[in-house]
This record gives sequence, C-alpha cells and structure tokens, in this order.
Amino acid sequence: MTGWRAPSSSLASGSWTGSVLLVASLLAACSPPPLTRDALMVEIPGARVQIGDDSAPRDERPAFTLDIATFRMDRSPVTVAQFAAFVEKTGHVTEAERFGGAGVLSKGDGAWLMVEGAMWKHPRGPHKDAAEADHPVTQVSWNDATAYCAVHGARLPTEFEWERAAQLGQTPDGTVFRSGTPASFDAKFRLNAWQGVFPIMDTGDDGYLGTSPVGAFGEAPSGLTDMAGNVWEWTSSAYLTYPVAPGVTRTVNERVQRGGSFLCSDGVCEGFRATARSHSTPDTSLMHVGFRCAGDAR
Repeated sequence: MTGWRAPSSSLASGSWTGSVLLVASLLAACSPPPLTRDALMVEIPGARVQIGDDSAPRDERPAFTLDIATFRMDRSPVTVAQFAAFVEKTGHVTEAERFGGAGVLSKGDGAWLMVEGAMWKHPRGPHKDAAEADHPVTQVSWNDATAYCAVHGARLPTEFEWERAAQLGQTPDGTVFRSGTPASFDAKFRLNAWQGVFPIMDTGDDGYLGTSPVGAFGEAPSGLTDMAGNVWEWTSSAYLTYPVAPGVTRTVNERVQRGGSFLCSDGVCEGFRATARSHSTPDTSLMHVGFRCAGDAR
C-alpha cells in the first residue's frame, strides 16, 4: 500500500493551497517560540584557575594553573526526552544499538557486564525498567554525545572547562567536593550517590537507586545542576597525564569523564569531587555515563 496522496484536483486548486497556508500561518502565530540551546545554557566566566589536587589520586596530580576563557555550558545533563527528540529528528543510531548491548554493573560483585539489548531506552537491558524522560540519558558513547552536540550547534566541554564550572559550587549550598572533604551523606542529601556498602547494597537513602531527575538536588550558585553525582559526563578531552599544556594534539584513544555518578560511594569512588577524573574509549556505552553540551562565549 502506498502512502496517502492528495487528489490532483486539490493540488491544482489555488484556493485549497491558500487555505492551508493561512491555517499554517495562524498556528505558527499562536505557538510559542521553541527553546533555543542558548536558553538551556549558563555562561561561565573565564578565570585563571587551579586544575587538579596534589592530595588527590595520581591522575589528578600535579596541580597546575590554567587560563580558562568564558564559555557556556548546559544547565543540566541532556535528558532522555531531549535525546529521544534528537534521534527522531536525525535517525541517529547509537553505538550500543549497533553493537547489540552495553555495559551494566552487576551489583554484588561490582563486575561490569555487556548486557545484550542494553541501550539508552533501557539502560539495564530490555527486560528492565525503561529510562525515565526527565533523567539524564545514559548508554551513550562519546561519539554519540559529540554527534548530539554538533547537531545543536554546540560541542562537549573540555575537562578543564568542566572543572572550572564545578569550582563555582557543585551543590545548592555552594559545596565544592575536593579530596579530604567527604560528601556528608548523614544529614541533607546534596547529590545522587551510593549509600550503603559498595557494591553489595545501595540503601537508596537519598531517594534513588539509579539515576535521578535532572535538577532533583537543586541548582548550584552557578546555575548548573547535577555537577556532582547522578551520571559521569563525557568531555572532549583526551585522557592525558598532568600537567596538560594547551593545544596538546597527541593522539590518545580514551576520553575523560567528569562528575561522578549514582554508583560513587563516600570513601570509595568519590568521583563527585571537583577534580576527579574517569575515562573510557570513545565507543564505550555505560549505564552511569551521560553528557552535557558546551559552547564558546557569544
């Protein structure tokens, strides 16, 4: 059966065409303008900042200073709903879908397994709960994230831009987690992380056993959300040892992730620290890794 076609007499009718154009114009006039990517972004002022922490793990040392230019960053990680709209618009097929599965943590032994059918719609596999629309999208590779940002006229932030933004306060009370300053999970929960004994039992005392809706823990003073915990976020940067000189072009396969995730526990992973780094190959897709976009200053 072929698709529906308008009768040829209608196509030839100037009055029919004019009516359609009139209705379309009226609908356009009544519809609110769509949100632009600029409206979803926060401007981060440039500054000379310290990168890294000399009391932190080896890949965060030695600390060094770097001039960061003013840039813009998405207020929150890209959500499942936003990524779904991108897929519908472009027909993008993620690497997890092409590969036939993606990485899922096995609770109890902490092993990462390739689960058949795991992808952004079903991060833990096809027989587990579907991803919720207002949660960060996961099971997207660095390549998928880069493609999303490019379509929206943006890019991934560098890891140093990401750290600069985190320094402006990762949590609503302005707390910047650094080495030696635990996240203090015993009172008001300020981020989505692991409570209990990792990887055996997550008590979910913060209200979530997996990802949480973006912004669920409020905005940092910078206007950004989810800069600590919830999901690790891809950056554009190659995973290099410190200090990294501006303009380094060495080819390194792995890319840096920042921010920690719901799998990070106080005293173990602590990936929610402002200087913490993780890394994976650009084609890797995992249940606790998402992204947000950035752009140069206007």
